[in-house]
Formats: sequence, structure tokens, C-alpha cells
Amino acid sequence: MKVDMDVMDDVMKLDATTEGQQASFTRMQDGNLDDWKIIGAAHKQDFGNTADRFIGMLRQLENATLGFACDQLQHALMCATLARRSGASPEHIVIALCHDIAKVINVPNHGPIAAEMMRPYISDDSYHVIYNHQAFQGEHYYHYLGAPTDLRKQWKDESWYPLAVKLVDEWDAPAFDPDFEVDSLDSFIPLMREVFHDSPRAV
Repeated sequence: MKVDMDVMDDVMKLDATTEGQQASFTRMQDGNLDDWKIIGAAHKQDFGNTADRFIGMLRQLENATLGFACDQLQHALMCATLARRSGASPEHIVIALCHDIAKVINVPNHGPIAAEMMRPYISDDSYHVIYNHQAFQGEHYYHYLGAPTDLRKQWKDESWYPLAVKLVDEWDAPAFDPDFEVDSLDSFIPLMREVFHDSPRAV
């Protein structure tokens, strides 16, 4: 989708004159530019809450073990800690931290859900890594489920393939130790605010 960002920025501009106002229409067909400026400004203001929503979802992972040796928040923090200690970029640390975040919504489809949630804020390579990370994990356990273990090979020529291998094999797969001393969630919050900023790109 190609968007004229100058027009978009004008419609979504924060304006004290529209603060607290609501659109006049009850059907989208009847809206006008003034309505959409009110809506756009309200959306722009709300974008500043995105990082807090991701942080809140991560906290909810503490309530889920899903049969693993540690809870899912410990798993997320261990992934991110391993990424940080390996010298990963801020974005890669954050996607390691948040790769399973959508398990609070739906476990079977958590990769694609998380990828779409993060898409306006991360690179295309990171998006594809999160979207497909479970297929990459299959190399380690799908033989127990009667499923192919070589699914990752279909993407071996993609630009994001090495990052997916690194995230899954070096950060994700080893990260189920309940006694591992992880970096705190609070220590990752500045990085989350940097990545999940208030100016998401249109996708």
C-alpha cells in the first residue's frame, strides 16, 4: 500500500483544537475531513501507549507455563538476555523478547499474530523471522509430532534466514531454564519504547 505521508501527517497532526472532540458521523460514508482530523489526532495520541500495551502483555506471560520447565515470561526474558549478551541490535533484542507475546491471545497462531502486531515498528526481515519462527523451531521437535523437521529450508535463500536461525537456535531454543538469572523486564523497557515508538509506519 502506497501512502502519501504528507497527507497522512496533516490528517493525524496533534491539534489542541480537536483534543477531546469526537467525529460527528455515525456512518463512515458521511464523514468529512474535519471528522478525520479529529480521529487522526486521537489515533496519533494513542500511539504513545503502544509500548505500554506490549509491556502489559509480556507481564501476562508470567501466568502461563504451557507445560514447559519455566513460565513464558522467564522464557521471553531469557531469550532477550541471550540476545543482549550476544551483542544483538536493539530491534533484535526486542523481537527476541516479544517473539511469543501473542501467546496471551492464541497459542497455535502466535507467530503470525505477534509479527503483525509488531510490523509497523520493525524491519521486514524481523517481521518474517517472527512470523515463521515456529516453523524454524520444528527442526528440534516436529519429529515427535509427526511433522516435517526441515520446513526452514524453504527460506534458506531469504535475506532474513540467518537471523531466524540465530533467534531460534541461539536465543529461543535454549531459553527454558527456570534458574537462569535473566535481565529484568524493567531493563528492557527503554529498548521497547525505542522500538515501539509513537510514529508507526503504514503497512
